[in-house]
Amino acid sequence: MSRGGRGMARLVVAAPSSNAGKTSVATGLIAALTHRGLTVSPHKVGPDYIDPGYHGLAAGRPGRNLDPWLVGEERVAPLFLHGARGSDLAVVEGVMGLFDGATHPSVEPGFASTAHVAALLRAPVVLVVDASSQARSVAALVHGFATFDPGVRLGGVVLNRVGTDRHEAILRGALDAAGVPVLGAIRRLDQLHTPSRHLGLVPAAERSAEAVATVDRLAHVVADGVDLDAVLALARSAPPLTAAPWEPAAEVPVVAGRPRIAVAGGPAFTFGYAENAELLEAAGAEVVTVDPLRDEALPEGTAGLVVGGGFPEVYAAELSANEPLRADVAALAARGAPVAAECAGLLYLARELDGVPMCGVLDVAAAMSPRLTLGYRAAVAPADSVLAAAGTRVRGHEFHRTHAEPGAGTTPAWQWSSAGPEGFVTGGVHASYLHLHWAGSPGLAARFAAAAARLPQGVQHAHR
Repeated sequence: MSRGGRGMARLVVAAPSSNAGKTSVATGLIAALTHRGLTVSPHKVGPDYIDPGYHGLAAGRPGRNLDPWLVGEERVAPLFLHGARGSDLAVVEGVMGLFDGATHPSVEPGFASTAHVAALLRAPVVLVVDASSQARSVAALVHGFATFDPGVRLGGVVLNRVGTDRHEAILRGALDAAGVPVLGAIRRLDQLHTPSRHLGLVPAAERSAEAVATVDRLAHVVADGVDLDAVLALARSAPPLTAAPWEPAAEVPVVAGRPRIAVAGGPAFTFGYAENAELLEAAGAEVVTVDPLRDEALPEGTAGLVVGGGFPEVYAAELSANEPLRADVAALAARGAPVAAECAGLLYLARELDGVPMCGVLDVAAAMSPRLTLGYRAAVAPADSVLAAAGTRVRGHEFHRTHAEPGAGTTPAWQWSSAGPEGFVTGGVHASYLHLHWAGSPGLAARFAAAAARLPQGVQHAHR
């Protein structure tokens, strides 16, 4: 039976470092508990889009992000409670090592770390330890993580990549002596390797049947190796939260006319925060999905377009081949309709991507780059646009292996302290590499919906 509300059962899955297996364990936990008939709310610390896709596949409901940098500390618990409505418990996967946070000079060490979010949620932590290259030393490692920050409650350990029965016995004995509960042990399983790409794991939406099979295998592995009853007891030991659930309707005014706003989806555009669309809907818009790989026209009556992140470089040929939709997008932009494009969206609006034609809305040539650009950013809007008024300050993140030439237009989208002007504002178009979580700046959604409401008649298809 769902506890729901502020007394939501919850736990955080963390690790001493990246690549310890926390995504596999968290996804397996979500799936295994869902197989038990529980409704599990999946969450991810940090800005990452890919892990929540696997979580959502395991839970049958959207994976949601919790990031103090993007939305502010004060919104983390309310957004958590909003996302967890109607569930029996919540599983929150951490990011990097437990205490690794933002390195931006404007915040204290550990800000936006897994430990920071666990403290904001008053949630117990399950530490996933890669035990493949250690024995009794695991006790010293876990003891250090248990005592480093008194504000973080380490509720137990899952030993990952255990070799043999003897190896497991040594590990359990060492941790028993250290007084830390072992919630489970998982053997080395090469067949559960998840395919990677230049920006991390391959999104679940792209792997379809293969992703479903991987999640199902993870569910069985975790159910076999982890004491799910002990995990549930730990999650239910979390104290009530004092925060109230986030309400998108309280964040934005309602516009007239119910403008139709299309949001790009499908395998090429898998990066987006659920709250962005919820804010647009709360502002009175009708939000519909368009798949640029398959749909040859924007939905009838489209008055605004949001093209978020993803991997258009992987699908450049297919996106380019869909000439009718590219023409529709160009025509919509030419009419002055609001178009918000982030990262992959910027590439799609460009003149070309890796030498093949894109929508041509922007006179920009984009291409793959050997360099990964990654990190949190603080930015200010240098001019008015459909997304932000001049002087608006936002916090976002960059995550790409492409570059655009030029990198900024005559009117840039943002001014970054570390990189100068970036992105493009032209007519109703706002395009940038910066990813934003609109719950952190709800005015963005309100301004965009208002711009869509002002557009007469919606889209006129260019190819008809």
